[in-house]
Amino acid sequence: MNKDTSDMSKNAETVTETPNDKASALNNIDVLSQYLKTNAGMREGRAIPPLEKWDPQNVTDMDLIIKANGEWWHEGAKVTRESLVSLFASVLWKEDNNGTTEYYLKTPVQKMRIHVEDAPLLINDVGIVSENDVSWLEFTTTTGDVVRLDDEHSITLKTYDSKDNNAINGVDNDTRLENMHNIETAVRPYMMVRNNLTALISRNTFYHLTEIGELSEDGKETVLTLQSGGKSYQLSMPNN
Repeated sequence: MNKDTSDMSKNAETVTETPNDKASALNNIDVLSQYLKTNAGMREGRAIPPLEKWDPQNVTDMDLIIKANGEWWHEGAKVTRESLVSLFASVLWKEDNNGTTEYYLKTPVQKMRIHVEDAPLLINDVGIVSENDVSWLEFTTTTGDVVRLDDEHSITLKTYDSKDNNAINGVDNDTRLENMHNIETAVRPYMMVRNNLTALISRNTFYHLTEIGELSEDGKETVLTLQSGGKSYQLSMPNN
């Protein structure tokens, strides 16, 4: 066992033994990972733990950002371990506090507040599956969630303005003004996934969706009609 693995194991043992130490130590990304793998009745496979049953009183902030393009960044560095991102995504939690939307990584002993620039999840694949002679549109996120288009998991179009994140990411006013022409304001497609969490449908996936569905013109709008589960769903997109 190398030194890093040995230190991680010792830290994991510490957070398991003492509740107060456990809560504070979970801000360490490796210790949190080890804790999620070995504690709290986590799960086999990709099942999501019962987050709604957990009510931790300890709340802290974690320097973790989910970028608008779906990347996860911790303490200024991109998290490149896909298994780690998928693990943390399984404990994503959303709350509305006095009109402000907040996101957390939630455990039974602690909630760690993180920053989400746009949507916390990203859909990068869509396909057609058949079940009992009924065809469904099935979507997959980069972190392993699989969801079908139905009344509870609908697709909506919303305007996203990237300038809203410049101040948060430390861009000063002068630089922000100089780069105004590079700011992207666009209508993006989102889908409800789980626990009130939405996923952005990636550009390539949405293009594929337009090939699967049927496009029609309705005045100043283009209407995309999708078939899933024996029902029709329509998205109205403004013509530029």
